[in-house]
Amino acid sequence: MPVLEPDPPRPQRRLLLLLGLMLAVPAPLAVVATIGARLG
Repeated sequence: MPVLEPDPPRPQRRLLLLLGLMLAVPAPLAVVATIGARLG
């Protein structure tokens, strides 16, 4: 049986995607909150 090598880029890519989401989600929320605070 061929030994399957572990695929290192996949978990790293998932971690990068998660990190990107964690950074991308609060940014627009902060902008909206800032605009709301200025208008309100």
